[in-house]
Amino acid sequence: MPSDAPAWSLHSRLRQDTIDIGDLPLCRVLVIKDANYPWLLLVPRRHEAVEIIDLDEVEQAQLMAEISRVARALKGITKCDSSDAAWPRPVWGVMPPLAHNAEEVQNFISALRRKIWLES
Repeated sequence: MPSDAPAWSLHSRLRQDTIDIGDLPLCRVLVIKDANYPWLLLVPRRHEAVEIIDLDEVEQAQLMAEISRVARALKGITKCDSSDAAWPRPVWGVMPPLAHNAEEVQNFISALRRKIWLES
C-alpha cells in the first residue's frame, strides 16, 4: 500500500459486533459475538475495498490463501457438523445472538491463533 494512501480502519459496527483476534498478512481476523455459531470474519485491511474485485490479483490470491488457512483451522477446532439450529437454512436471523462464555471464547481464540499462526 502506498505511504500516501488513506489509513485503513475497521467499520464501527464490526468493531462493536466482533472480537479482534489479530492480523494475517492481508486480513484482520474477527470472531462474531454470537456463541450460537463459530463465526469468523476476514476483513482485508485495504482502504475503500468493498468487494473482492476491489483488491488487485495478488491480494485476491492472498485473500483466498487466508480464507483457506482460517477455514481449515476452524474445521479442525470445532469438528463442525450440520447440527446447528438453523440447518439447513442460512444462520442469519434464525436465533437471537447468544453471548459467549468468557472462558470458552478465550479457549477458542487461543486455539485459533495457534492454528493460523497468530501467536505472539
